[in-house]
Amino acid sequence: MRLYHGYLKKISICLILFCGVVQVSAQKDSIYIGAKLSPDRKTLEVNQEIVYYNHSDKELQTVKLLNWVSAYNRRGTSLVYRKLEDRNNDLHFAKSPELGKLLELDIKDSENQEISVNAISDENLFLPLKEALKPGESITLQLHYRMQLPDKKFTGYGTSGQNTALKYFFIVPDHFDPDNISERKYHDIEEPVSFNTFWTVNFDIPVNSFIESNLPQIQMNSFQGYLDSDPEFSVSPNTYPIIKTNIDGTDTEIKFGYNLKPEEKQNLEFYLPLHLKFLKEKIGSLPKSIFISDKFRAKEDFFGNNDITFWKFRFPLFTDAEKTDLDYFGIITKKVLDENIIADKQKDHWFKSGLKSYLEIQYLKKFYKDTKLLGMLPEAKIFGIKPLKLFHASKVKLLDRYGLAYQYIMLQNLDQKIDEKFTSLSNFNDMAISSFETGSLFNYSADKMGDQSFNDLIKEYLSKNSGRKVNPDDFLKQLSEKEKSAHYLGHFFNQKNRVNFKLKHIKKENDSLQIKIAKNTDASIPVKLETETRDGEIKSYWIETGENEKTKDISLPVSDNIYKVTLNNDYIFPESSYRDNFLYAKGLFLNTKKLKFKLIKDIPNPEYNEIYISPRIRFNNTYDKFLLGANFKNQSFFDQKFLYSFTPTYSTGTGKLTGSGAVSYSFLPAESVFRSITFGVSGSYFHYDYGLAYRKGSAFSTFSFRKNPRSTVSRSIGVSYNYFERDLSPVMIANDDYKKYNLWGLGYGYSDSQMIHEKSLSLSAQGMEDFNKITAEGFYRWEFAPKQKLSVRLFAGYFLRNDTRNDLFNYGISRVSNYTFSYNLLGESASSGLLSQQFILADGGFKSFLPGTVNQWITSVNVDSSIWKIFHVYADAGVYKNKDHSEKFIWDSGIKVRIIPDFLEVYFPVQSSLGFEPGFKDYAKRIRYTLVLNLGSIINAARRGWY
Repeated sequence: MRLYHGYLKKISICLILFCGVVQVSAQKDSIYIGAKLSPDRKTLEVNQEIVYYNHSDKELQTVKLLNWVSAYNRRGTSLVYRKLEDRNNDLHFAKSPELGKLLELDIKDSENQEISVNAISDENLFLPLKEALKPGESITLQLHYRMQLPDKKFTGYGTSGQNTALKYFFIVPDHFDPDNISERKYHDIEEPVSFNTFWTVNFDIPVNSFIESNLPQIQMNSFQGYLDSDPEFSVSPNTYPIIKTNIDGTDTEIKFGYNLKPEEKQNLEFYLPLHLKFLKEKIGSLPKSIFISDKFRAKEDFFGNNDITFWKFRFPLFTDAEKTDLDYFGIITKKVLDENIIADKQKDHWFKSGLKSYLEIQYLKKFYKDTKLLGMLPEAKIFGIKPLKLFHASKVKLLDRYGLAYQYIMLQNLDQKIDEKFTSLSNFNDMAISSFETGSLFNYSADKMGDQSFNDLIKEYLSKNSGRKVNPDDFLKQLSEKEKSAHYLGHFFNQKNRVNFKLKHIKKENDSLQIKIAKNTDASIPVKLETETRDGEIKSYWIETGENEKTKDISLPVSDNIYKVTLNNDYIFPESSYRDNFLYAKGLFLNTKKLKFKLIKDIPNPEYNEIYISPRIRFNNTYDKFLLGANFKNQSFFDQKFLYSFTPTYSTGTGKLTGSGAVSYSFLPAESVFRSITFGVSGSYFHYDYGLAYRKGSAFSTFSFRKNPRSTVSRSIGVSYNYFERDLSPVMIANDDYKKYNLWGLGYGYSDSQMIHEKSLSLSAQGMEDFNKITAEGFYRWEFAPKQKLSVRLFAGYFLRNDTRNDLFNYGISRVSNYTFSYNLLGESASSGLLSQQFILADGGFKSFLPGTVNQWITSVNVDSSIWKIFHVYADAGVYKNKDHSEKFIWDSGIKVRIIPDFLEVYFPVQSSLGFEPGFKDYAKRIRYTLVLNLGSIINAARRGWY
């Protein structure tokens, strides 16, 4: 009986392959696969035939095949590195059974001759050909291989328990490299590589299993058809839902790779036809079949509509039906675009991503025009009031999210150009730039030329390029031909932009209102002007600006009774600043902005100059004790170039007024070697001993170098001047201590906060009239196992000149001299007791109380390693030299207990240069601790599970 079934299976496969051969048209690759999944779902055995055409215009000596399962086979692959960039070390620390790898591979040509492969562990297999493959000719390759599937937790593809998701595991040609010369590594970015291919796939899967795919199913476990995307398969012990729709006579089947809750399915049966009808009206065509995997749903759902959870409380932003509508419109839109558009994701990612956001904007305009960004959350009551109504965020529209996301990242100068290579984009810029900014620009052009005209252009372009790779530059060219004002987009997409429109002033002349508009670019970009009366009547005007035209004068009739004028309202164009896009034409605030005081940080309202006032209560030190006061600043949730912050406080420990303040301005050049250049001044007045205060004034500048937003590397140079004035006690006066002193500082900082190998380096020089010294500090932390780390710190300090009167400016060995008042010491001047046992990792960094300070030079090394949960071991060693003394070697060791990481840590010394310290009678006084009075440290520790 088993032989009979095997015979029938072979006949079925032959019939499938024969039908496939008949249907395949010329010049299209075809791939035939027979795949067997092992009962434990860890091994996949494949028999495969590839008919590959030379699609280039030159002869090929080699054919490249993508062997992307090898991206999972070891540390150091592009996939592992990208996951580490995303702060995910699961694959890096994966055990051998969890990895994916090619176990064996045999390749034969059409003459049944074996083709050698250098290493089956390579992601790119370059196959040498006996004879050159001429343009238009084909070669048939026979492959037999067996692979170990990776754990599904790494990328969403692989196997986990009874569920298997297969994508990018079959060995295939790279259609985006017709010359077969460039390596293409797997980065888990959902890039298509096997477009325009005819597939025939027959599966042998474990008993009681079911399989779904984005390929048409022709019989049980067999699939066949053309795809302009990559084939995807889901094997599980369950059958998953299918929803069938008919849109204007076109049947579309939506298959899911996961279960749907009854309410969710009911909502989808209502919304999916609505989505598909809307998309067909906008882009013209729909695929016959759509397959949505669990991974695709998580990646492409609507960002920002999830419930907010805090402790045991849950605050919904939208109803379940609205969340389903918003989520699946984005998911379906991206799927439809993937099936209709063939684009190289590395270079042309922005085209599909931008169209997705454009279609989302159009959908929101139609169905959620007045919906707020926070949904119904502002309506939530606490003790009978709606506190969120006090925030501008409660008034921001859902449609504004596209412009706000761009503003948020641009104001940090961490945005990237739209056509940046996709693997170089940060995760946030993937959304904010590739998708949101591009979609906003498409919508801006559609608003200017008319939505229908823009949609007709999309339909025409997609129809002409059906079944072939698109060149989005052609789309932009056609757009500029239909709408001349969109000509700027071609240049706009290949650079970081800081375009800014500004309302200069409004002036009444006779019977007209003269409005002057300025722009900071030579490009010819239109701007949308809106006028509003006190009664809320709004009129819109599109203003054309010419090349090299920096100002534009507009005349409107006074009879329009205009009260307010706005440029590009609702963040419809990605500007560098919206703060100068509002002016009042009447009243007290004519040609000025209104002032608004707010209690808590908020999304900025560009119509106002906002000052945030917040009460402050914090413990400073044992002398000032608690500080009571208020903070006045202009910094909102978004960064600003000009910042100020003033915090007057009352010291409960002294009964005196204390406080601090700072003003700074940052230059953020879009294209420069520097990311930011900041100049500022600051001042503070607090107490450092009982009855003794200090005053500190600083002028500083910081030059932060440009960085790749995906990179964890930061570099900066700082220059500072500090003036200090201290109150002195009678004893200090008698000892001729320093009352006033000036310090100059110059420093360079480098840090790389990557997950496995974290490192930093700082170099600094400091001086005043009595001394000059240079300091170097290096730090390295290695995560050798999950949540297990070894850290090494190197420190070196050297006085170039030291004519000081005392040890105030000396290097510390086990206690730091806080003469710059930059360390958060609870007992600044404490020499005994619990406060004196506080430890700051600076200078020598020794935890044991080793006596003395250093007035010539010191080098030290501090080592710390985790051993079990909260317990660490530490060891310090160093050599130092004081004037008129010989060099001295010192060391210590002990146990560190991280009670609350980065907040409260305790050091128990064991052995040191002093001897066996637990045997000392005063051992309790030798225990050290770090204490950071920062609520954020506790919250962060709780979020990551403390240990």
